Amino acid sequence: MRHTIALFFIVFALNATAQFPRVDIPGSEVRKINSSIVAGQEYELHILLPANYNKSNKKYPVVYLMDSQWDFPLVKCIYGEYYYDGFIPEMIIVGVTWGGVNPNPDSLRARDYTPTKVQALPQSGGADNFLSFMKNELFPFIEKNYKADPGNRSLMGCSLGGLVTLYAFLTHTDMFNGYAAASPAVGWGNGALYQYEKEFANKKLNKPVRVYMTIGDVESNRPYYESMADYFTKKNYQNVSIRSKVLENTGHSGTKGETFARGLQYIFERPNLKLDEMVLNQYAGKYQFPNGNVIELKNENNHLVIYFSPSFKVDLLAASQTEFYLTSQFFNVSFKKDGQKIEGFQLATYNENQFFKKNN
Repeated sequence: MRHTIALFFIVFALNATAQFPRVDIPGSEVRKINSSIVAGQEYELHILLPANYNKSNKKYPVVYLMDSQWDFPLVKCIYGEYYYDGFIPEMIIVGVTWGGVNPNPDSLRARDYTPTKVQALPQSGGADNFLSFMKNELFPFIEKNYKADPGNRSLMGCSLGGLVTLYAFLTHTDMFNGYAAASPAVGWGNGALYQYEKEFANKKLNKPVRVYMTIGDVESNRPYYESMADYFTKKNYQNVSIRSKVLENTGHSGTKGETFARGLQYIFERPNLKLDEMVLNQYAGKYQFPNGNVIELKNENNHLVIYFSPSFKVDLLAASQTEFYLTSQFFNVSFKKDGQKIEGFQLATYNENQFFKKNN
């Protein structure tokens, strides 16, 4: 009996130490960068590239994610879901965390994500240095090595990561044009964000920005958050759109999923324009599939409608005078002109791109 038990533990130990393939995140890679601004700190970057990245010459918007050591897999999944449904464009996601030997995220985030020093955390108050690292070292690194659009950057984070997100919005206004803050630590420094808001209120932003922020409805600091969110949203800053939401039956960490998902939707939300009838009428007519089948476009009640058959149609939304889309699925229509003549339209669906030639 003793031999049987001993054999069992030997087999168990061998299985426990066996080497199995790692589960990696497809389409992602890890890079490292040393900062001369943040005391020689090494940062580890988790970078997710669009599926068609190597086949395209276009530049992509970049979303910078705080606390990547926890949240990169979550945001990767959110991106895939919402891109598949057509709510957000292709993008590069750059998750930022700390490298080096045995980094302690709890201590390092208290240093990098806080705008003021508090006595209980002597390392705190390094947000300006961290944002300077992002602007002067991280952005150039990403924009040199990847097809990144320098005019389209967004920032996302939770808790202290949400605090630095709102701090960047108020004080480093040239860095980002989209922000998503999940359960931000708005009470930090006895409400220090209010002081930064006073200076921000006098600024004139050169480009529009969007801010999405949340709190869980069971969080103890909900009243303080709601008061600050209400204060910000009622100020009607020029070129600023702010949306705040209290998430039902949600605690502190649980705010991440919905905030990042809805935040990306809000940041990249396309316009729904009401176009002149003359613009819509020029697109009306019959178009031919590459396989020879024919569909028809009509202007109905100031909406462009595609009839795939007499009983099946879809109403398009207008993002511009030549770009149309659906919100029910990945479905983007782009009309092509030769002078004043409509040649046809390019239809981009999730896995296909086809040109439809106008017949009349």
